Amino acid sequence: MVSFSRTDHSVLGRWWWTVDRWTLAAVILIATIGVVLVQAASPAVATRIGTDSFHFIEKHLLVLVPSLGLMVGVSLLSPRGVRRLAVGMFLAATLGVFLTLFIGMEIKGATRWLQLPGLSVQPSEFLKPAFAVVAAWLFALHRTQENVPGIPVVVGLYALIVLLLMSQPDLGQTFVITCIFFGQFFLAGLPIVFVASCVVMGIGGLVSAYFLFPHVQSRIDRFLDPAAGDNYQVARSLEAFEKGGIWGTGPGQGTVKMSIPDSHADFIFSVAGEEMGMITCMIIICLFGFVVLRSFARAANDHSLFVMLAASGLTMQFGLQALINMGSALHLMPTKGMTLPFISYGGSSLIALGIGMGMVLALTRKRFGPGEAL
Repeated sequence: MVSFSRTDHSVLGRWWWTVDRWTLAAVILIATIGVVLVQAASPAVATRIGTDSFHFIEKHLLVLVPSLGLMVGVSLLSPRGVRRLAVGMFLAATLGVFLTLFIGMEIKGATRWLQLPGLSVQPSEFLKPAFAVVAAWLFALHRTQENVPGIPVVVGLYALIVLLLMSQPDLGQTFVITCIFFGQFFLAGLPIVFVASCVVMGIGGLVSAYFLFPHVQSRIDRFLDPAAGDNYQVARSLEAFEKGGIWGTGPGQGTVKMSIPDSHADFIFSVAGEEMGMITCMIIICLFGFVVLRSFARAANDHSLFVMLAASGLTMQFGLQALINMGSALHLMPTKGMTLPFISYGGSSLIALGIGMGMVLALTRKRFGPGEAL
């Protein structure tokens, strides 16, 4: 068990007594549950594609361990260090998203991945946490330094990101980034009349996406009318929850998961519902809720506008991604193809989430003077 004296002034000693250990423990517990669920869900998927039964769990652990290591490493940074990391990551991720339009791999009608030696990368996953911090920095500069046009710059960056993401197309990531942007805009002091305008613009954007993108129209139609098209995965997902009941069938004992193609990724919450039951699903929801609410509370108490906005934006991303994944599995919203943070199998998503939560932990560490938040 890790233990440091309060008089220990080493880097790790100071980190241990200033980091939010409850949030850190909750994230590690979520990741541990994820390992159990990926192990339970992945053999059926591996058998279906003709590979070794432990193929996915081994790859998951190979990415999860570095992801958690990155989370701890990033959490050692100062707010200034977080900002610098985010700016570099934002530039690299934006370039990566741009390159996907020309050399990206096409999967299910979208070009969201870049093929690198030995691995594929989804740049938009890294764009979300980076944009949340960069936007917070620009909003804070606009409020604290009159000669810095922070809001026009961040609006321009947001428009560029939306253009790039919708060119892939990727409505799910666009929706998350839009919520982060307008959420931070509101927290930074956006007048209520502009909030109403943003809501109208958001509704207009969704309506436009419905008519412009056939896959968006298909998903919304299938959500509103299950008979309008193929709802195979959603139907199997609901069947899994029904079969699991309150206590579940037991780890590894589920059968419905074998007929869900993405049971190890987008629909892993369904595996939790079938094998571990409603009680465990509620525990998972409470863990996510705990991380979100505690992070919001610590961010709200910080004296730095930048820290408050950045931590809030990163927390919104984490919570929204979890909400969208679980809502899709329960047929409470159209499917978005989004992973459940630290639980679903994934590469780029896990690494980006590790960096993002590391930034949250770094920004919400206890500080004792205004200079430490610069």
